[in-house]
Amino acid sequence: MTLAREVFRRLEGRRGATEGVPSERWLEGAGVEAASEPPTPQHRRVEIGPVRWHVETMGRGPVALLLHGTGASTHSFAGLMRQLAEHYTVVAPDLPGHALTRVPPAFEPSLENMATALGRLVERLDLRPSVVVGHSAGGALAAQLVLDRAVEPDMVVGLAAALVPLPRLARALLAPAAGLLSRSVGPELIASYAARTRRVDRIMRSTGSALSSHGLESYRRLVARPEHVGGALSMMAHWDLRALYEALPRIDVPFLLLCGEHDRAVPMTHARAASARLPRATVAVVARAGHLLHEEQPRRVSRLILERVAASQRRDETP
Repeated sequence: MTLAREVFRRLEGRRGATEGVPSERWLEGAGVEAASEPPTPQHRRVEIGPVRWHVETMGRGPVALLLHGTGASTHSFAGLMRQLAEHYTVVAPDLPGHALTRVPPAFEPSLENMATALGRLVERLDLRPSVVVGHSAGGALAAQLVLDRAVEPDMVVGLAAALVPLPRLARALLAPAAGLLSRSVGPELIASYAARTRRVDRIMRSTGSALSSHGLESYRRLVARPEHVGGALSMMAHWDLRALYEALPRIDVPFLLLCGEHDRAVPMTHARAASARLPRATVAVVARAGHLLHEEQPRRVSRLILERVAASQRRDETP
């Protein structure tokens, strides 16, 4: 059980049709800031090959694609979606194996496979994202999508983006442990343990973030689902950032790296290392925020994104 707890601590073809999905209210998270009279997201199911996607959309205008991190879901973008929906058509999928997006046991959620699956989703929905926003591991997926030429956005935004590979020893220990647990009774044990304790609350605090009681409850309900825990563990087992890190200099797109001042999951040194390799990177720090900065301060994060997009467009228009 000690191993299960330690791994859990680190959590953070063309067929089928598109159909409506009822709102999953238990997954509608909230950070510290509140929003009045929020618009209602539209829920869709999209089947492409082995992946049965759950996708949320909201708003009108150019497309903003939002990609959550390991162990999270679209609920983590609830506040940010409401803010960005005033300017964009916001599209946010649950990643394969997470929350309401289903994959078969044989699916290997490596960075490359996940990006390929996302590229097919983008193609099926005929999306041309103007902005791609990725949190933590979602930032790596956003970068990989650009490298794969699956998207050609005006800007990529990494929210506490995890772009730097783990040290060799950590990688050697974590991936096998996560893989073992994902293939055994690990997901059931971890989900049961999470349901009986306040471990989720402590994990969220350990990231340096302070969420509202509603936001914490959304994570508790999410992590109490064995299939979701298994998907997150499998993603951890197959994740390798080394090739992406080496390829960062090829991303010739404005790349905004937003960092939480108190982030304990992705240190500021990682943001600086990534920005040094990205040709058009900008780093900005969100004060009094942790790893889940977009959940804590969705208005502030939205303003920073909109300001940087506008500034980039002005530079591009200057003769």
